[in-house]
Amino acid sequence: MPAVRPTLRQVAVDVVIAATLLAVDIGVGGNVLRDETHSPWRLPVSLAVAAVIAVALALRRYRPLGALVLIMTLSVPAAALGLLWDPFVAAACALYTLTLSAQGGRAARATACAAAAVAAAGAAGAVLRPGGGWWWYAPALPLLAGAWRWGLSVRDRREQAIRLERQRDHQVLMDERLRIARELHDVMTHGMGLIAVKAGIANHLARNRPEEALDALRVIEATSKEALAETRRLLGVLREDTGPAPAPTLAGLAELAERASVAGADVELSVRGGNDLPEPVELAAYRIVQEAVTNVVKHAAPARCRVSVLAEDGVVTIEVTDDGRGARSSAGPPGHGIVGMRERVTLYDGRFAAGPLPQGGFQVSATLRYRPVGGDAR
Repeated sequence: MPAVRPTLRQVAVDVVIAATLLAVDIGVGGNVLRDETHSPWRLPVSLAVAAVIAVALALRRYRPLGALVLIMTLSVPAAALGLLWDPFVAAACALYTLTLSAQGGRAARATACAAAAVAAAGAAGAVLRPGGGWWWYAPALPLLAGAWRWGLSVRDRREQAIRLERQRDHQVLMDERLRIARELHDVMTHGMGLIAVKAGIANHLARNRPEEALDALRVIEATSKEALAETRRLLGVLREDTGPAPAPTLAGLAELAERASVAGADVELSVRGGNDLPEPVELAAYRIVQEAVTNVVKHAAPARCRVSVLAEDGVVTIEVTDDGRGARSSAGPPGHGIVGMRERVTLYDGRFAAGPLPQGGFQVSATLRYRPVGGDAR
């Protein structure tokens, strides 16, 4: 894992641990060595070694490997000479910190070197001081091994948490890209569909009925301006220095129906409820109706189209039915519009169906579940 600057809390904990070990070494060393007359140098040297180890331990997060090397360099001979009164606790703490920050087998190599030094010093201590405190080395080996293994475990958990966080961030990014793709598809297909239909009408009527051709051109102008504004709104979401513009609401379905009527689909609109809809659900309902009406204009016009939107009891029910030629078939693969509507419905645990009717025409039906604004889940 990359080196991370320690927090104030971590430094404070390290200082407390170092001060505790220093107090133990001073207390034990003072009681054991103060009455020695044949080696008066041992007490001040013991206190000096304990103080340097404590400082290295308190600062180990800044230079883990340097702290471990310094602590081991002092601890091994000090223990052999009977000047160290803890079983390499400071070395274990430094090794744990090194394991958290080391890459690859660096921590394993450091553990092996520390264990080898302890074993060698233990053997030397048994020879130099047969009746001394060389037995302190016995708990040092499992202590160092445990610190290394514990550090590996903590590091693995942290790395796994980082990977999961990155996966969540990636999923959020993919979901946002998919949402914007759906929005762009709905905006562009609706606007371009109306423009294509009215352009064909204008081209057909340009010579014989120029007044109607001018009406078609006016629809093209209005539709293109609206599509451009919607596209700018979506692109504005991607800019960091601008906030998103207000999204379309169910109140805008009346204007949508009016434009579709001009393009050859006589739309009968019924909207009931919807005052407690969350904004994402309301936008999804609007886009589903928009896509369904656009398909009526593109594939069935001239036709009559009935649009019903009912929001109550935590469920939005949408039905768009036309009596057009019914040439659309569900036999082939669905287009992006059908896929987009189905995806929006799935996001809100709803149901979706689209297909030709037996008596002719085509129907799109969808339900969206939601938690009413200011209310409880249904």
